[in-house]
Amino acid sequence: MAYFPIWRLTNNVTVLPDERLPTSAAIPMGIQHLLAMSGSTIVAPLIMGFDPNVAVFFSGIGTLLFFLITGGRVPSYLGSSFAFIAVVIAATGYGGSGANANIGVALGGIIACGALYALIGLIVMGVGTGWVERLMPPAVTGAIGVAIGLNLAPVAVSQLKGTHAHITIALMTVLCMAIISAYGPRATRRVAVLLALVFGYLLVLIFGNGLGMVPGINFDAVGAAAWFGLPHFVKPEFSWPAITLIAPVAIVLVAENLGHIKALGSITGQNMDRYIGRGFFADGLATMVSGSGGGTGVTTYAENIGVMAMTKVYSTLVFVIAAVVALALSLSPKFGAILQTIPAPVLAGLAVSVFGLIASAMARIWVVNKVDFADPRNLFTVGVALIFGAGDFTVTIGDFALGGIGTSTLAALVLYQLLGIGRRETT
Repeated sequence: MAYFPIWRLTNNVTVLPDERLPTSAAIPMGIQHLLAMSGSTIVAPLIMGFDPNVAVFFSGIGTLLFFLITGGRVPSYLGSSFAFIAVVIAATGYGGSGANANIGVALGGIIACGALYALIGLIVMGVGTGWVERLMPPAVTGAIGVAIGLNLAPVAVSQLKGTHAHITIALMTVLCMAIISAYGPRATRRVAVLLALVFGYLLVLIFGNGLGMVPGINFDAVGAAAWFGLPHFVKPEFSWPAITLIAPVAIVLVAENLGHIKALGSITGQNMDRYIGRGFFADGLATMVSGSGGGTGVTTYAENIGVMAMTKVYSTLVFVIAAVVALALSLSPKFGAILQTIPAPVLAGLAVSVFGLIASAMARIWVVNKVDFADPRNLFTVGVALIFGAGDFTVTIGDFALGGIGTSTLAALVLYQLLGIGRRETT
C-alpha cells in the first residue's frame, strides 16, 4: 500500500478520507473546519495568557505534520488543547488577564509533555496497540470522549449567559445551524457552521451596531492592524517544577487522541487502529514544535470531529486546506484583529452547537462496539467518568492540579481495571 492514498474525486453524500471534493466545495469545507477550531484554539491561549495568533500559526504547522506522519489517512485538525489550561496557570501563576509574564516556563513543560507523548507513540508503533486496547477498551474510550465533550459544557453555558438579546442571538445562531444541518441542501449542510457564524454576525451588526440592543462590533483595531507580520514567537525555559506539573498531561492527550481516532473509525466506517501510534507521535511532535515557539500544547480536535459527523465529509485534503489557510492568516496581524471581532453571542451559539456534537459523536463508540451497559463494570466506569468530567472534578495536591478531563480519564482507566479483577474481560 502506498504511503499516501490516491484521492478519488467524488460528490457523494459521504466523502471518505481517501476521496476528495471538487475544489469549489473543498475550499469552503476547509474554511469551515478552520472556523470550527478557531473558537477553542483562540480562547484557550487567551485564558492562559498566550498569543492567539501564535496558536493559530502552530495549529497549521501541527496539522500539516499530522497529515504527513499519518500518511494522509486520518482526517484531523490539531488545535489548542484545554487539558493544559489548569497546569499552565498553576505553573506560571498567571493572573487571568493580559500577557503571561512566565510563559517561558510553561513552554518548557509543554515541550516535555510533547516529548513524553511522542515517546508513547513510538512505543505503540513498535509493539502495537494491544496494551492500549486492554487499558482503554471501547467502554473506557467512549467514557473519556464523552466526558471531554461534557467538560466543555460549562464553557459553552458561561458564554451563553448575558442579556436577553445576547442569549437570543446565541440561540438563533444554534437554531440556524440546526435548520441548515437538518433541512439544507447537501452543499449547504457542509458549511452549516460557516453560514451560522455569518448569520449570527449579521444579527449583531443589525441589533448591536444598528439598534444598540447588544454591544456592537468595533472595527477600530482591525483598521489599525498591519496586513503582514510574523507572530510574536517566545523562547521556552526549562524548569523542573513546571515540567513535572505539565508533562503528565500526556496521559490525558493519549486518551483524548485514542478516543478521537476511535471515533473517526466509527463515523467513517474505516478501521484506523493501525494509525494510532503514528497519531500519538505526530501529536506529540506537533506539541513540541508549538511549545518551542510560544504556542499552546495541541491535540486532535473534537470540534472538527463534530463538524465531520454533521457534514459526512472526511476527506483528509480538506484539513490541508484548513492548515494552509490558518498559516496564511496567522501571518497577518489584521487577521488576529478580525478574530477578536467575532461577537460573544455568536461564539456562544457555536460553542453550544459544536461542543454538543463532540459528546454525541463520541457516544457512537459505545453503539458501534455494542458496549453492554447491563454490565455493572461498564455502567460504573462510564457513570463515574461522566460525573467527574461534566462536573470538572479537580484534585489539587500542592502545586499540582488535575482537572475534570484528567480525573475522568484516571477514573475510567482505574475503575475499569479494578472491576475486572477476577472476572472475564468484557467491553
